[in-house]
Amino acid sequence: MTTLPEVKAWISNELPTLIEKYNVPAAAVAVLADGEVVEEAAGVLNKATGVEATPDSVFQIGSITKLWTSTLVMQLVDEGKVDLDVPVRTYLPEFTIGDQEAAARITTRMLLNHTAGFEGDIFTDTGPGDDCIEKYLGVLHEVPQLFPPGEQFSYNNAGYCVLGRLIEVLREKTYDACLREHLFAPLGLTHAATSPYEAIMFRAAMGHIELEPGTGFQPAPVWALARSNAPAGAMLAMSARDLLTFARMHLEDGKAPDGTQVLAPGTTARMHAREVDLPYLGVMGDSWGLGFERFDAKDGEIIGHDGSTIGQNAFLRMVPEAGVAVALLVNGGDAISLYHDITGRVIAELTDTELPPLPTPPASPETIDASRYVGTYSSQVADLAVSQDDDGRIWLEQTPKGLFEELGEQPERHELVHFRGDSLINLEPQHGMHIPHAFVGDDGAGHALYLHIGRAVRRAGA
Repeated sequence: MTTLPEVKAWISNELPTLIEKYNVPAAAVAVLADGEVVEEAAGVLNKATGVEATPDSVFQIGSITKLWTSTLVMQLVDEGKVDLDVPVRTYLPEFTIGDQEAAARITTRMLLNHTAGFEGDIFTDTGPGDDCIEKYLGVLHEVPQLFPPGEQFSYNNAGYCVLGRLIEVLREKTYDACLREHLFAPLGLTHAATSPYEAIMFRAAMGHIELEPGTGFQPAPVWALARSNAPAGAMLAMSARDLLTFARMHLEDGKAPDGTQVLAPGTTARMHAREVDLPYLGVMGDSWGLGFERFDAKDGEIIGHDGSTIGQNAFLRMVPEAGVAVALLVNGGDAISLYHDITGRVIAELTDTELPPLPTPPASPETIDASRYVGTYSSQVADLAVSQDDDGRIWLEQTPKGLFEELGEQPERHELVHFRGDSLINLEPQHGMHIPHAFVGDDGAGHALYLHIGRAVRRAGA
């Protein structure tokens, strides 16, 4: 098995070449093994300024923030202030969505494991003030319920904003203050920022986006999403090393480097354990825990989370049995391919397991009758229209709405082919990956009720 110094040497040698290959402006990598961390960075943090990336540069970690939010919630559970299985209205009586009966049944556990069932991609900006998350709860009153609480998994950003408000109410301080006092401080973090006002004190990465295919990656028009979505991943930025300090605490049964018990013994194991299975999506986990994404890998189990903000991507993978963790932070380009080349290689070298392979379409796709799948599936951020032409080819037309339309994302059209069971897959890669599209449920007329792409997108009008 490869040693950690050998891994560092390989990363140092290969990272500059790989970021050039995948059009990634900059990347930072940190690896934890045998209680030691090695780190490396390459590229430029902002193409407009040319500032070079260093290991202590901070990148947005996006939805990996959800692991920090779930950890703050579980600290409250450890203290006896939260019961995961009573309605969240026990603590937040103001929690209201479009379906009042569902709102009265949704528990903290359902919010943590993404089974609450209401539409989750709600990115309403409620201002930059300390009351932004409190105000955010007020915009959820008309959000539709997609399925009964607890029925299935559907990734839910809004649910984590509700959890952020739960933390604020029970701690009587802002979400950002809770991060700093209950996680940053006991973990001894030195390069972590809850806002652009803090990030500017470090070498901070700017996201890069490609508005149209082939035009190249350029600095994004804004640095971050709305602060109201901070508990779901709109703001938090840090170095790869600080992210691994958090991961190490989870690998060491809740202990900080100085021995402080950040979580009670046994709590991290509860968070990592399987809570709900997903349809096979290939690019997401096979199941979810209390915040944690779980991968059923060859000869072992891998846990972690991904993050994606405006032109920045983050990947955290942990192999609990081996005590190994890998953090990869990037600011644009083909992040998925870089992730598989870097994280895949490191895990294979340092553990007895390996990343599951990315899904690919069959070499000779079967022609099928797609009538069960044809139709429009609609959410707050996109309309997804599935059609089949006279030649039997299946097409997906994706039309951005809301925030993503405002950011300049363009409609896209992709061909889908039969993958396996009740799922289709992109014939050509999209953002470096072939994405499975699972069709779930029945609308009563023989059509799928949901198009599941991590989110359960409901058939329009059903």
